[in-house]
Amino acid sequence: MHTLNDAAYSGRIDLHCHSTASDGILSPAQLVSRAKSQGVTLLALTDHDTVAGLAEARLTGRDLGVGILPGIEFSTRWGKHPVHVVGLNIDTGAPALQRAIELRGRLRRQRAEEIAGRLEKRGFAGALEGARALAGDSVLGRPHFARWLVQAGHVEDSAQAFKRYLGAGKAGDVKVDWPPLEDTVATIRAAGGQAVLAHPLKYGLTRTRLRGLLSAFAACGGRAVELLCGRQNPVQTRDLQRLVASLAEEDGAPLYASLGSDFHQPEQPWRELGSVHLPAGVEPVWKLWQTSRQ
Repeated sequence: MHTLNDAAYSGRIDLHCHSTASDGILSPAQLVSRAKSQGVTLLALTDHDTVAGLAEARLTGRDLGVGILPGIEFSTRWGKHPVHVVGLNIDTGAPALQRAIELRGRLRRQRAEEIAGRLEKRGFAGALEGARALAGDSVLGRPHFARWLVQAGHVEDSAQAFKRYLGAGKAGDVKVDWPPLEDTVATIRAAGGQAVLAHPLKYGLTRTRLRGLLSAFAACGGRAVELLCGRQNPVQTRDLQRLVASLAEEDGAPLYASLGSDFHQPEQPWRELGSVHLPAGVEPVWKLWQTSRQ
């Protein structure tokens, strides 16, 4: 288990962000430097299905005085519905974690080949090679195809790339049979970490379905939910807070509160590093590992 000085918890905390190791724009070092400039004292780097950026982030964090918590954001599924689970304070060398990363790498490569094939059928030759070149050593994903489409002059910007070719229901929207939720939570627990349900308000679920997801997540060992993920409507935050509280009362399944910006790139103020804060009266997820070391 990773330990941090208590001072790291005294300032702004951000437990969800991305670097060039997955689909972010900034390198891990640049990300930590930006976090420092935003007053962040504790940062969890949670790249998609990889921990490749953590070593660089830790070195920079040490130099700048920013606590770096090892994390990851796993792609998974609840039934047939794709969801994301963040793992916090993980042992990055745990065999179960490494196997899970390797599996998702294979699934992502297969998806990339399918996306490229579909784009090439629409006249966009060289999509796979172009996206791979932009991704470099990072985890290959749809944002790299979007950037290639922009670079090749097929669309004006990434937003248009998703709207026309890569978003839901479009040619590049290739479904993946991600590992199930319970397996993903078990992997995080085997790595000594805490499983956090990422951005629950972004799945487009009804209140009843969202309650079902939260209940299933808690039942399989999930410990926290992102009460805030980037700036969001305060009414939605309070509603989610009440839903989590009612779940604890009715099912006896308490979930701690986490938060993060889901930062990917600059010039998106609604997802700026350190831009959100937990409301009063909730139990923060970091209590889990702070308590365990006392």
